[in-house]
Amino acid sequence: MMADKDSPKKPIVNNSNNKNKKKKKRGGAKRRMTHEQTVAYKSVSEWVFLENQSNSSSNSVSFDDGFLDDFGVQWYQPKEKLVFEFHSHTTCSDGFLSPTKLVERAHRNGVKVLALTDHDTMSGIPEAMEAAHRFGIKIIPGVEISTIFYSRGDSGPEEPVHILAYYSSCGPTKYAVLEKFLEAIRNGRFLRAKNIVSKLQKLKLPVKWENVAKIAGKGVAPGRLHIARAMLEAGHVENLKQAFARYLYDGGPAYSTGSEPVAEETVKLIRETGGVAVLAHPWALKNPAAIVRRLKDAGLHGMEAYRSDGKLSVYSDLADAHDLLKLGGSDYHGRGGQHESDVGSTSLPVLVVHEFLKVARPIWCNAIREIMENYMKDPSDSNLQHIVKFGKFKLSKSISPSGSASKLINRCLLLWLSEEEREDAEFETIKSELTKVLEAGAESK
Repeated sequence: MMADKDSPKKPIVNNSNNKNKKKKKRGGAKRRMTHEQTVAYKSVSEWVFLENQSNSSSNSVSFDDGFLDDFGVQWYQPKEKLVFEFHSHTTCSDGFLSPTKLVERAHRNGVKVLALTDHDTMSGIPEAMEAAHRFGIKIIPGVEISTIFYSRGDSGPEEPVHILAYYSSCGPTKYAVLEKFLEAIRNGRFLRAKNIVSKLQKLKLPVKWENVAKIAGKGVAPGRLHIARAMLEAGHVENLKQAFARYLYDGGPAYSTGSEPVAEETVKLIRETGGVAVLAHPWALKNPAAIVRRLKDAGLHGMEAYRSDGKLSVYSDLADAHDLLKLGGSDYHGRGGQHESDVGSTSLPVLVVHEFLKVARPIWCNAIREIMENYMKDPSDSNLQHIVKFGKFKLSKSISPSGSASKLINRCLLLWLSEEEREDAEFETIKSELTKVLEAGAESK
């Protein structure tokens, strides 16, 4: 008996508590949103689902039941995740997927807002808009513009810099001006590509120009990625990454510049045409601090600081130092390699998106107002086509031009502007005057 009494005893285990602990560990508690995040989420969500709200009286912003913390602050958990993709490419530049296929992939990945930012062209926007309408995705018309930065004015060492431009549903305010600007860059890309092919020839790495043009596609200005694919097909490299690492990188043995505009001038043009200017992938720059400082003086709105692998603190701090918006995206091209970030894979905090929209929405609102005023002054079919180019539907032949224009304009406003923005006194005046212009035009025909 004594032996039994003095023998060490096993500790009593509370199985029920253990099970609870394990269960909690497996499932984890849902992360609740702070009040600030909740306000931001509601604002962002309302803009994302403007079309739904215009078609329904119910509120599309949905939360789980909130709870009060020890300080009496209400916390919420959103029922729907808002996924934004601010940087993507298609076959209209150097991507591998068509605009339709890109939208389909974005939809599968849960993307709610997709910015199509092809290199130096907006030609893929109409197709993307049409596809997005089927999936309920909002498209931000965008473009990634190739520029050159000179360290000392118009001389000194030069460095390629890419600027992202984001526009409203009606596109740029001066579409013809921007398109002429982009066309000059695209023409320069043809010359640049031929120079690269020539340099590869001297390096005993011949590729056929016809093959490069075929890979790029009809009407598409060839880029380095198209040449890298031609090199891969010719057996000169083992993969696309090797083509860039050995020959095509900035300043590499086969590298060549085109006729890119000065970076500061590009930022100013983006602002003048109703866009938001954001510096793309600053981590690829040799001297990002100097470039950001100069571009900020030129009117830059923001810079990328987020990638699919998270926030890059050094660039986030650089943005804060210059009071710039922080943004980011996957830079998706659809190459299919295991190292490429998928579309929609960049996790942007709702507060970051909210700050972007706080700056972007007034710019876009003013741009839409300017486009409507210009159309009111000259309600020609060509002016209407500029708006239709970025709309989600095509003009119906069975509807009169005036009816189509009125329908299109109302739809643009519903898709992009809140009820408060649409009921602005200036917009009300424009709509009233526009109705008179359209009716007068219909009577004269």
